[in-house]
Amino acid sequence: MNPGPHSTETRATPTTESPSRRQRPETESWNWLEESPGRLAAALLFGGIFGFLLQKAGVAKFDILAGVLLLENFVVVKVMLAAIIVGMVGTWLLRKAGVIELHISETRYGGNIIGGLLFGVGFGLLAYCPGTNAAAVGQGNLDALVGVVGLLLGSYLFALTSRYSSGTISRLGNRGKITLPGLLGVSTDVFVPIAALLLIGVLFLMESLGL
Repeated sequence: MNPGPHSTETRATPTTESPSRRQRPETESWNWLEESPGRLAAALLFGGIFGFLLQKAGVAKFDILAGVLLLENFVVVKVMLAAIIVGMVGTWLLRKAGVIELHISETRYGGNIIGGLLFGVGFGLLAYCPGTNAAAVGQGNLDALVGVVGLLLGSYLFALTSRYSSGTISRLGNRGKITLPGLLGVSTDVFVPIAALLLIGVLFLMESLGL
């Protein structure tokens, strides 16, 4: 039945919902490591621990590092093996727990070989790598300041030439993302425990041989 001329039609008026009551999209749980302050705090914490261990192990001293290159001192080798074991097992466990995700870089033989040669020459001349150089500066080694200058100049030159090398050197021998478990055809859950046990065996062998 049509409404009369004096009838009124009731219409639903749209209601405006306050922004605070609007349904917000679901977001992932907040992770302090993903936030900028969290990253800085984590970097400061783990960097401080790493530097402390380097200094206590004596691998921030020129004589010890030079002895490694001359195959006369194997302290750094043992420290690096221990670091590989801890890092490998720790990363494996954190990934299994869902705390982290692995971001594997592409294997590029051209850049790896050239970069490795440059790194080796610099290490041979200075007897410091970037990590031990920072620890050496922290404990007051004046000769390590030369390495700081080299790091700054090298970073600047890389920034200048990266636009050219990214399309040439960086593409040489690009083999994609390669991992040792993938090459061996085994899962990470099999590879990591076996590799850790083998490296621990190498450490015990070095100790027994007095190296």
